[in-house]
Amino acid sequence: MSAARGARRDPKFVGRQVTRPRAQVEEQIKEAILSGQFAQGDKLPPETQLAEQFGVSRPTVREALGALVSAGLIRKVPGVAGGSFVNSVTTESLSQSLGQSVDAILRLGALEIEEIGAVRHVLEIPAASLAADHRSREHLRRLEQVLQRQRSTTIDDPDIPAYDVEFHTVIGQASGNRLLSAFISALHSTTTPARYLEVTPQVASTTVRQHMALHAAITDRDAQRAGEAMAEHLDYVTNHSASCSWVIDR
Repeated sequence: MSAARGARRDPKFVGRQVTRPRAQVEEQIKEAILSGQFAQGDKLPPETQLAEQFGVSRPTVREALGALVSAGLIRKVPGVAGGSFVNSVTTESLSQSLGQSVDAILRLGALEIEEIGAVRHVLEIPAASLAADHRSREHLRRLEQVLQRQRSTTIDDPDIPAYDVEFHTVIGQASGNRLLSAFISALHSTTTPARYLEVTPQVASTTVRQHMALHAAITDRDAQRAGEAMAEHLDYVTNHSASCSWVIDR
């Protein structure tokens, strides 16, 4: 740990008594995490100690910690050696948190397919170009694995949407930009765009060929061609998706 980071941390965190119990307990602990008083992986004080410091009941502390778990800031570990621990920020945890937000938006009000398509253009065209510059052999291998499954399947395969999610998620990861990757992964895992594709033999064949063109451009490190291939693919998918509101059915 660097000296600068060590200087920001205060191991003697003491909560201030609050007047709006749960919200203020949550806010104080959240601020302590974000300011570095509690670092990634640190264990928070026990619920009994926090309740005493804040001057509130244990159920109030428990509710506040539950909200921080939902926000992705901490995790609860059961057992004698368990407790509440500050989460490490990874691409996966960021994607999960973003996905929960996207899911909430979709549940509160339906979005049109065109709106999702427009966001995909903003995110995935530059991601494809970046992937051509930053991809690794492992990224290419994973893309080829998905393509092999797509080339060998039939249009009634229930896993077709999952193949599409994986293909586009890997391209996001290959971009080398973790925030961009997290947004793409969250968008795909939550909306699963291929579920709304009007799949016919011709549409299925065309989308697989477009995926192959993307893979080839990224393999050749041709950023411009990769971006153009992604734009063509997204336009095609939008034009052949069911014309309906985008709602999550769970």
